[in-house]
Amino acid sequence: MRVLAAGDVVGKAGRNILKAGLARLRSREDFDLVVVNVENAAAGFGITPEIADQLFDLGIDVLTTGNHIWDKREILEHLEREPRLLRPINYPPGCPGFGTCLTTTASGIRTAVVNVQGRVFMPLIDCPFQAIDRELEALRGKADVIVVDVHADATSEKTAMASYLDGRVALVFGTHTHVPTADERILPKGTAYITDLGMCGAYDSVIGIEASTSLPRFLTAMPTKFETAKGNPWMCGVVADIDERTGRARSISRFKISEADVT
Repeated sequence: MRVLAAGDVVGKAGRNILKAGLARLRSREDFDLVVVNVENAAAGFGITPEIADQLFDLGIDVLTTGNHIWDKREILEHLEREPRLLRPINYPPGCPGFGTCLTTTASGIRTAVVNVQGRVFMPLIDCPFQAIDRELEALRGKADVIVVDVHADATSEKTAMASYLDGRVALVFGTHTHVPTADERILPKGTAYITDLGMCGAYDSVIGIEASTSLPRFLTAMPTKFETAKGNPWMCGVVADIDERTGRARSISRFKISEADVT
């Protein structure tokens, strides 16, 4: 089973490179499951129902998010209607939406995508480790392959979650920090892992934001209005090969697709 996971989509530049990059990757091979983190897809902050539908039209199976999922108020009702658009499982009871998506591939493989959010340097919500334990127990016997998006700021927390889940799920990838890490590997008990996928967005920027609107906040500590960047867009992510019989990974490889690669 081939799984493609792509990192945080930031604004229009990110959506455009994602569309072109997916077409390029699919021209070379088929994927059984495509998962993309989209919490910054609408001008860098949140996502709208219209943008979510546009991304599903690209053939993406599951959209994951994080702390910015609540930034666009119009998405709240859509979260209740669209089980393929996730928010982290460890937000408190009463929050709209779903944290896990169960789906079956065209070849009949039962898959689960779980979205969980860290707490270090992030909003203080329910414990991600206890939440993932409950979720995996609920998924027992329902999924052959489990993929987990750990949306977290601290690399230590993401790595700790990967160690905690090693041998229990097929693939763990980190999102949120928008910078691709070079530590993709198979963990000792068979789980594929990367600390951060990177982003689909403009890399001539400060993690997707125009430097001219981001730097004043660092220089003066005063609030500034951010503007999403457009220059030098990349699509970043990983492709993992999973043995659906065991639910463990065979391989994981990192990719970066630039605008030059698709023009």
